[in-house]
Amino acid sequence: MRQIFLDTETTGLSAEQGDRIIEIGCVELLNRKLTGSHLHFYLNPGRDSHEEALKVHGISNEFLRDKPVFAAVADALLEYVAGAEIIIHNAAFDLGFLNHELAQIGRPAFRQFVASVTDTLVMAKEMFPGKRNSLDALCDRLGVDNSGRTLHGALLDAELLADVYINLTRGQEALLMDSGAAQSHEVGAVAVDLRTFHLPVLHANPQELDAHADVLRQLDKASAGKTVWQPASP
Repeated sequence: MRQIFLDTETTGLSAEQGDRIIEIGCVELLNRKLTGSHLHFYLNPGRDSHEEALKVHGISNEFLRDKPVFAAVADALLEYVAGAEIIIHNAAFDLGFLNHELAQIGRPAFRQFVASVTDTLVMAKEMFPGKRNSLDALCDRLGVDNSGRTLHGALLDAELLADVYINLTRGQEALLMDSGAAQSHEVGAVAVDLRTFHLPVLHANPQELDAHADVLRQLDKASAGKTVWQPASP
């Protein structure tokens, strides 16, 4: 299945209060490798960004004046993401804005066009409970180079998120590889009768027996005499 990493930048924090999307960035991953296929739009939101939002993304109101509105790019966006697994960091935020933009032009909610949505913020909180799990924090923790991220940008953030996701799921990949290797080995396995082997039995020498007994005594002492291998007192 195609995996699409998606990020947005907005004029503010609340779609319900009239904030709009000003940038959308998407990158494609196939078989855990970036394909080079990406989608990127700057959008005219029809309103100015809040000062706090400008400090985050640095995209000026003047720069967006001649950019297309969301309605003009909606079909291209939906065609690009169709049927894919969409991976977003803090998905509730981006989905809230995408759903609001789609509703404005009479289209169904975003999830109806894609196979599924995965939230890497939820994943990170499960893996690193009690720690900071922003995209920058995850880049630092997982060794992803984010030195070029002086300001938030949708396309750059989507690319960083793809790297973060690959690192977050690296253990799953290893597990799948081990499983596949085991299955491959089993297919070509040759039955061996172990009864034909005569293995020598190596007995412990007196020094090894004494050392073992000393370890057992220390364990028994540490557990206040509750070790299960000691005989019960009469």
